[in-house]
Amino acid sequence: MDSSDSTHNSTPPPSPAKDIFILSGQSNMAGRGGVVNKHWDGVVPPQCSPHPSIHRFSADLNWVPASEPLHADIDSKKVCGVGPGMSFANAVKDVVGEVGLVPCAVGGTAIAEWARGCHLYENMIKRAKKAVESGDGRIRAMLWYQGESDTLSKHCVDAYKVKMEKLIDNVRQDLALPHLPIIQVAIASGEHKYMEKIREIQKAIDLENVVCVDAKGLELKEDNLHLTTEACVELGQMLAHAYLTHFGSNPSM
Repeated sequence: MDSSDSTHNSTPPPSPAKDIFILSGQSNMAGRGGVVNKHWDGVVPPQCSPHPSIHRFSADLNWVPASEPLHADIDSKKVCGVGPGMSFANAVKDVVGEVGLVPCAVGGTAIAEWARGCHLYENMIKRAKKAVESGDGRIRAMLWYQGESDTLSKHCVDAYKVKMEKLIDNVRQDLALPHLPIIQVAIASGEHKYMEKIREIQKAIDLENVVCVDAKGLELKEDNLHLTTEACVELGQMLAHAYLTHFGSNPSM
């Protein structure tokens, strides 16, 4: 049972955040920066430091001060470290004001596990709805980094475009936000036979208010799968730039 199920019917305290962002996908969004041999080194770069205007929606559906590792109580079966979320929040806070992060990413998950009706998807939607249930905060965008698990077979590759576009459509429908900005990351790692195929699909998705940030070229750890701490910082800043450039000046979003 998800740790948030016991408070499913409770009302969270008012959101201190005006601008709320969903963080979702798999391990590189959850954060593996600084994790070596199943242990996080505890190093937090200044770009990822806590700040009074940055908040996190916890697994038990409460707003708390945000700090690394953001996904420790969400991707709880793995060891989490630095991800792109705090770097993103610090880069946008001076423009948008109070920032709320809703971590939802879980490592090792394929796009099929994020279909409507599946636990990961339904938990993400539940958390997003609870995050705005009280207070005057608004969900401004979903940041999505996923796809490495879908590079393992041609079958997964062939189904990816339809499943990703359906995910976007379902999220917008279920949150009643038909124009919700989606900033997805084109993967930087995965099974090399199909990695470029997934990347091509991600970069070619042509839907309203969907933009792509390319992670290729960012430094990978020795496992050649996960981003280093420094790369997570850089990716967070790239995501922030994409948000502010494409959506940050439109308060009606």
